[in-house]
This record gives sequence, C-alpha cells and structure tokens, in this order.
Amino acid sequence: MSYTGANLLLECLKREGVDTLFGYPGGAVLPIYDALLNTEGLRHILVRHEQGAVHAADGWARARGRPGVVLATSGPGATNLLTGLATAHADSIPLVAITGQVPLQLMGTDAFQEADVLGAALPFTKYSSLVRSVDEVPSKVHEAFRRATAGRPGPVLLDIPKNVSNSPTDVRPSLLANVRDPKPQARAGEVEAACEMLSRAARPVLYVGGGAVRSGCAKLVRGLSSMGKIPVATTLMALGVMPYDDRMFVGMPGMHGTRRANHALGNCDVLVAIGARFDDRVTGDARRFSPGSKRIVLDMDASEFGKVCRADVRLHGDASAILEILTDNLAGRRQHERETWQAELLQHSSVPPVCGVPPGASMKPEQLFGMINDALPNAALVVTDVGQHQMWAAQLLRHRRPGAFITSGGMGTMGYGLPAALGAKLACPDAPVLAVVGDGGFQMTAHELSTLARYDVGVVVLVIDNQCLGMVRQWQQLFHGRRYSEVDFSDNPDFVAMAAAMGVHGVVAGDVDALSTELGRAVNAGRPCLIHVPIYRELNVFPIVPPGQPATTMLDSEET
Repeated sequence: MSYTGANLLLECLKREGVDTLFGYPGGAVLPIYDALLNTEGLRHILVRHEQGAVHAADGWARARGRPGVVLATSGPGATNLLTGLATAHADSIPLVAITGQVPLQLMGTDAFQEADVLGAALPFTKYSSLVRSVDEVPSKVHEAFRRATAGRPGPVLLDIPKNVSNSPTDVRPSLLANVRDPKPQARAGEVEAACEMLSRAARPVLYVGGGAVRSGCAKLVRGLSSMGKIPVATTLMALGVMPYDDRMFVGMPGMHGTRRANHALGNCDVLVAIGARFDDRVTGDARRFSPGSKRIVLDMDASEFGKVCRADVRLHGDASAILEILTDNLAGRRQHERETWQAELLQHSSVPPVCGVPPGASMKPEQLFGMINDALPNAALVVTDVGQHQMWAAQLLRHRRPGAFITSGGMGTMGYGLPAALGAKLACPDAPVLAVVGDGGFQMTAHELSTLARYDVGVVVLVIDNQCLGMVRQWQQLFHGRRYSEVDFSDNPDFVAMAAAMGVHGVVAGDVDALSTELGRAVNAGRPCLIHVPIYRELNVFPIVPPGQPATTMLDSEET
C-alpha cells in the first residue's frame, strides 16, 4: 500500500492530539476515508448529516476544551458545514473543518460538486486555506490548529483537493515547533488606571462573558468579586462562572435576564467587562445601556473595544493576569457604599416571575427544571437547543461550574442541541449529558438519534413539546398583536415512536411524577433515551425586554 497525502493528513491530525473525527464521506474525501481503515488511534463518528457533524465537533470542543474536528466532502458536503462554522465563530469555539475539493486541475470549471467553500466560509472562520500540494499538508495542519486556539479561539478550515489526498509521498509527519502566539500584554498605564477606577468605585459590577470560560479565569473572577465585594452578572455564555447561590451573583443580564442583574448594569458607577462583547441581547438599546458608568473592558480581541459601547479603559490581554493585578490592588475600596449598593440590589428579584399556567396544565417550567436540578449530579453537562426552553434552562437551572452549560449563544442556532450533546458525551463519557430541546429545533436534527443508537452514546434527550415555535409565537403575541403566522406544530409526529424507529428508547412524561421517575431512571441507565414532555402551548418566558428598549425596561407578564 502506498503512503499518500491522505495517510499523511491523518498522521498529522494524530500529532496534534486528535483522537475523534466527526464526518460524512463523499467522492472528494474518499482517499481520506480509505486511509482511515489503516489508521490506528483515530475514532470516526459517522453522523447522518454534515450539519450534525459540525455541531457535534462544536459540542466536543466545548466539553473537552480542545479543538473539535469535522470532515466533509466537497460541494454540498462542505456548504452543509457553514451553519455550524457560523455557530462556533459567534461563540469563539475552536474547530478544525477539513473539506474535500475537486482536483486542482478541475477547479474553476464548475466540476461536479465543486464549490468555493473558502469564499463561502470566509466570514465564519479565523483562517482558511487551500492545500495545493502534498508537501504542504504538515505545515497547513499545524497552522490550522495553532490558529484555532491562538488569541480568541474560533473555527478554521482546510480545503484539500482530491488529487492532493491521492498523491503518493515520502513526506512523513515531523515534530513541528509548537510556537505559541505571545499573549498581548495590557499597557501598564491602562492597568493602573483600571486599578484606580475600580478602587474608587462605590457601585461597581463585573459583567462577565463567555471569554471568561474560554480563558479559564472563573476562580479569579470569584476572587475579585469576593475581595472587592463586587456583584457579578454573567451572560448566557458564562453561566456557571459564579455559582448560582453565591451571594455576590446577581444573575444573567439582558432580554430574559433578572431584574437584579439589569438594575446592577444599568445603575453602576464602574462596569468591568470581562470577555464580554456587549451583545444586543444584553444591552437592549446600546445608546441607553449603563448610562452613568465608567467602563473597564478586558478582552483578548482588540476589535471588541468600542465596537458597540464606549470603553474608557481598554485592557487588551490575558484576563487571568489582569484580574490578579486588579485583585491585588483594591486598596481604598469604599466598603460602606458597596454594602449599601448590595442592599439596593437585593431589593430587585434575581428569580424570574412565575409563569402563568392554567390550573389544568400538566407542568410548569419551574417544576420541570426543578426536577432536572434534583436529578443531575454536579458532574453533569446540560446542552440546549434554542428557544423558550433555552431561556428557561438559563434562568432556572442551578449553574454550579463554568462550561457545564452548553448552548448556541451568538448565533442562536436551532438544531444545535442534539448533535452538540452527542459530541459533548463522546468528549466526556463519564459525565451524564442531558440535551434539553424544543419540538421545533429537535426536528431539525432529530436524525442524529440514529447516531446515538449506532454508537450507544448515553445522552438523555428531553423534548419539551408545546406544539409550536414557542419563542416566535411569544413575540407574535406580545409585539405583533397576536397575529400568529406559521408557528403551529400541532401535527408533530409521535416522538417516542420516532425514537424507537431509530433505535432509541423513548417514553412520555405527561406530569410531574412521571417526569421525576423517568428522568431519574434515564440519567442512571447510561443508554440513549428520549423523554417526551408535553407542556402548555401558551407559556411565555419572562421577564422580557421589548425590542428597542434599554435592558432596564422589562415586562413581567402579558398585562405589564
């Protein structure tokens, strides 16, 4: 057997520490799939759709903390990755996507299954490159992994023509120098200004985003908060950085955040943003966001400074190093004023309002997520899809540690939950993994139940079914005069029968007692399982910030 570019590619992946690939074969990657047959130490997970593969690689990356790898063929195989690349890009998740391409001599001729995937993926990748010769494979693979993890993490793409994969070669993987990009160092003057500003603050708040999770600085955030008596608000992507029951935690800010968190951000005198990008779902009307505050912004990505909101002090660098300095230089903090500030915040609720549910409805979200809290051990991972259930999960789960809540934040990608949970479970086989999905998003990638069954991946899939596109229906109710347009899913299939047809055990939990029994049984079984939970159709997520309003303008009910 000759040694080819495909063999070289797989050996290079192993040198980068890769042990798992998610993918789907096709003509332009047949040499790579052929080489897989004779490559030890690489596990390939055959999914049912390329979008499932890239979301699974994303979930794997978030759970493991290393780049996930996805493999797809040319043309539609490659373009099917775009939604997943955009999802990873929005949330700063390291991915390496490898796509097949038609042979170099056919490129530009509109050959069968030719597509300019580099051009198509350009807005959603940190780096993308066409591998033009077999000699380039080692350096291009190494560069891809370096780029995926350097600075602000993100997805990268390598496009490999079929003739390159097929080419015989004497090149072997070599130990390339693992050169790390030097981390930017915040300027001393800016750090001094931040220390002075924070020490003088009477009403400070830490506004913490997903960058704090990616940089691993949760303990330092907690230390700064504790030492300086500074309240902390964490975004959707940072839930768990502060334990849910920490007295300094004011909750999640933004459109579906807590009144306490939004009041804290809206009325502070110094706001310290740590790995947060001032997303519109947090700020509402950015022109009226936190109007009286001075802003200290810590970020690895200099392009974030001033992109949405003013940054008075810009700390471009590693959050951990900066947080240590801020904590060590809290001299002269205004203890009495900060205690008054904490007392003021305690007057605002950190708990979402009780959802209005008719007496005959089977289950309230508070009950449903209370059951989940009771059933899951501390080591569990919860992966959600996108919609009302995602916001209830953010509001009602007991978030204890960073990285244990996995969701699509910046892109809000429906169909993400099930395949991402598959990837997370394969990355952390000893951790219980619960996929919380809605009936809408679930049906976008429900075929990946077959993948769970094929590999016996013990994900528990909780399908919360209100027979409609719940979040869209809520917006149509509240902001479009109850004119409901194309949100009805009353013809949903029998989800238990669907699961059984794909080889996954399924049950219906129609009330609180049934859910308690079935959830506990499923979590302990260690096998793939689907639990179908019907809920009342008209449930809404509250509080909610109306579109175009500042984050402090919140509705608690339909009548507010």
